[in-house]
Order: sequence, then C-alpha cells, then structure tokens
Amino acid sequence: MSSLGSASPPHRDYVDPSLILITGMSGAGRRATAAALEELGWYVADNLPPELIMRMVELSFEDESPIEKLAVVTDVRSRDFAGDLCEVLDALHTRGRHATVLFLDATDEALIARFDAVRRTHPLQGDGTLMDGINRERAMLQRIRDRSDIILDTTKKSVHDLRRQLEDFFASEDQYGVRVNLMSFGFKNGAPRDVDMLLDARFLPNPYWVEELRPYRGTDPQVADYVLHQEGATEFLRSAEMLLHSTLPGFRREGKSFVTVAVGCTGGHHRSVAVVEELGRRLASDHMNVKVSHRDLER
Repeated sequence: MSSLGSASPPHRDYVDPSLILITGMSGAGRRATAAALEELGWYVADNLPPELIMRMVELSFEDESPIEKLAVVTDVRSRDFAGDLCEVLDALHTRGRHATVLFLDATDEALIARFDAVRRTHPLQGDGTLMDGINRERAMLQRIRDRSDIILDTTKKSVHDLRRQLEDFFASEDQYGVRVNLMSFGFKNGAPRDVDMLLDARFLPNPYWVEELRPYRGTDPQVADYVLHQEGATEFLRSAEMLLHSTLPGFRREGKSFVTVAVGCTGGHHRSVAVVEELGRRLASDHMNVKVSHRDLER
C-alpha cells in the first residue's frame, strides 16, 4: 500500500458525523471510549495503523456495507507502520470526508496512577521511567492533538461520566452545526481543563450566605430567583448569549463541532448552576443544540 502522503492542515467547513478517529495518551481511556461507542451503535475498529485506516473507511462506506457509523481507534502501538493520523486526515479530506478527531488526555499524575494500578509499563518507556514514556508520547502526539476537534480530559471522569459525555458530543447538531455543552463548576474544586470558554459568576452575591437558601441548590427555584434577580445577572446572561451567537459561526467555519462553555462560582452549587440553567434555557429557545451539566452539584 502506498504512503498516504503529506499536506498542510486543510480548512474543514464541516465534519462527517458518521466517522470518528480516536487517539490520545495511553491510559487516558481509549478502550473505555471504544466500548461506550459500541454500545451507542458505532462500529469500532481498534488499533488500526494509519496506512490501513483509509482502506477501512472505504470498505465501511461502500453502498453494500451495513456500517452506518465508524469509529477508528489508533495509538502509539502503530508507530512502526508508515504514515500518521495527520496524513490520514489530509487523505480523507481530498476524498471528501472530514472525520471528527477525538483526542483523549489526562494529567501526568492520573496516567501514572493508572499504569501503577494495572502494573503495566508504558509502550514508549523502553529502558527509561514511566514518565519518560509519557513525555515521549506527548511529543509524538502533539501534531494530531493540535488538529483534534475534541480534546477530552478524563482525569476525573469515571467510565459512566465518559459515556455520558460521549452521548452529549455525538448527538445531532443545531442550526450552526455546533453542539454547545454548558457546564457549571466550583473553582474550589479546580477549573475544568477541557473547555473552550470559561465564565466567572462569582461577582454575584452568594446564596450560601443567606441562611434560608444555604440548603438549596441553583436548580431550586428559590435560589435561581435570588441569583438571577441580582444586579448584573441579566446583563451577564445577555452578554453570554451574544458571545455564543457571534462566535459559533466562526467555530463552525474553523471545523469545530463541539463548544464547551464552563461557568464557575465558588463551590459549584448555587450561582453557576442557576446561571447555566437559565443560559441553557435561553439558548434552547434560540434553537441551539445545547446540553446542560453540573460538575460539582452533588459534591
């Protein structure tokens, strides 16, 4: 089989909702992702080397093929084969296919803990340390990470969290062709890493200090009413709406199908939750495809 060839990153005006390329760091959850997508009805081809991906795509989408949605998993185990995923993307582009690239990542600390838990060595570790292998892999995957549509940080995600997020991502698209994922969180638990926009709601008065509101959450009407009627809340929501309306077409033109917006407050219980709920309601009424989640609501 001939080499896939090399080209500069193409401008992608849409992505193919029926084709996903999955890659990322060893230990970041590729196997769990493949299993979740299989349960969601995807045909998953695991550990295909780059030079075979094109052939798999061609076979899968022939007229007689029963495959409607294809997910291809590849990783550093295929490093001895010709080509790389960037070349695959370019080759797909020349044939009219624009795959969604999902890159799975996690912190070094999380990856080390996962390797220690299963007592495995890193595939690029060689005679060095586990950290040496992780560093080599990060350097090797940097180009495809830069071209990924979705970078999913699995550091604090359970298998169930991962499945729910995959369900959120691979759903139908809205009028802009972009899925908006709104998430509330608490800064005291750390800001999320895998987001495109981060908004801070801590300028609003905290219902935690109102004794009768403290036991409730931003999903409760009495807290939501308190938060949303504070000075500046309406302007904040209107500005967030305008920001998304003005940027989503540009994200789409740049080939991005999924935009995650995180809104934070101190604990992720009151202000950010109320704001995300209301912003989600407004965006849905504007016919956007929006999904709402609350990272720290139950903490």
